[in-house]
Amino acid sequence: MSTAAHAPVLSAHAHHRGLLVSVVATVALFATSCTPTDEGPEPPGVKGDERQVSFEGGGFTVQGTFTGPETGGHDGVPGALIVSGSGPTDRDGNNPGRPEADTNLNLSRVLSAAGVASLRYDKLGSGDPDTWDEAAVEVVEDTEASIDPEVFDAQMAAAYTELITQPEVDPERTLIVGHSEGALFALRAHEVLSDAEPALVLAAPPGTRMLDVIDRQLSEQVRTAEAQGAIGEADAVRILSDTRMARAAVRSGRELTGSDSTGLFSPQNQEFLAWIDAFDPAELARDLPSDTSVLVLWGEEDAQIAREEIDRLMDALEDADRVDLAGTDHVLREYDDSPGAAALDADRAFSPDVAPAVEDFVDGLW
Repeated sequence: MSTAAHAPVLSAHAHHRGLLVSVVATVALFATSCTPTDEGPEPPGVKGDERQVSFEGGGFTVQGTFTGPETGGHDGVPGALIVSGSGPTDRDGNNPGRPEADTNLNLSRVLSAAGVASLRYDKLGSGDPDTWDEAAVEVVEDTEASIDPEVFDAQMAAAYTELITQPEVDPERTLIVGHSEGALFALRAHEVLSDAEPALVLAAPPGTRMLDVIDRQLSEQVRTAEAQGAIGEADAVRILSDTRMARAAVRSGRELTGSDSTGLFSPQNQEFLAWIDAFDPAELARDLPSDTSVLVLWGEEDAQIAREEIDRLMDALEDADRVDLAGTDHVLREYDDSPGAAALDADRAFSPDVAPAVEDFVDGLW
């Protein structure tokens, strides 16, 4: 199944029900009136030498893919840990909402071409369920239970350890590449990881607190659906009202009832939402070690992260490199909204501007 260029992924770490699901599906349908081509565009970079890895993280078995450059130095090569965005997003950067985004896979190819090894992993609740251990199956299938959000920190830390223990990797030359919500984890890497201060690549990062990002995304999507006749004015008002009341409840510590029409603000999600919303990206940026090298990548057609949010983040990253990618969306693929243009992820090329930006950044690190 292919997915529309701007079909949103709004979940935190749970599957959602309710009116919002039908709204999003309708918006996506309007955007996918073309048929996918038989052959997609050429992927970026090079594949590298891949092998599957597994390790323990946060009490669960984590599956991942290590990619080594096709040619490596005698003293090892730099290594990058790729951290996924929100929701059940797997090692390749795909989730039920965008199963063919391949954001992380494409980034691994770009890194490989730049001479950088990488590790990407299936965070809890993502990837092939047949590979989940009993603990993961139990916690994911228990729809009434909430997941300790610090599990995701523990899995990132375990994945980083797995990366630097690979024989091809020089543990003194590392990067964290965080996409979307993954950028919040990257910004906290120096706190979460033991004795590590990696360089950072923040791809499509949020620039303000997560519940504010979600509120803006929902507002835009609901108003678009209303304008297209997918929902009525009363439903639009109800969704937006529920969202703002739930945001206030999460921030004040009041218990969510699970009655909101979006399905996002459930009691099971509350602990994670409060935890992730507590991180202000600008504050995290100001708290980085002074010598941290940072590259920020943002697509000018990103429907999920606004330019103003990137500007706010950059104000706190005084010495960071910023590359705005023309004609590029949230998953770093080319986007054109003109009639007849490709709308599906699988039919749109990965932005050609990502590779030179990453290569230039890496070349200046060590």
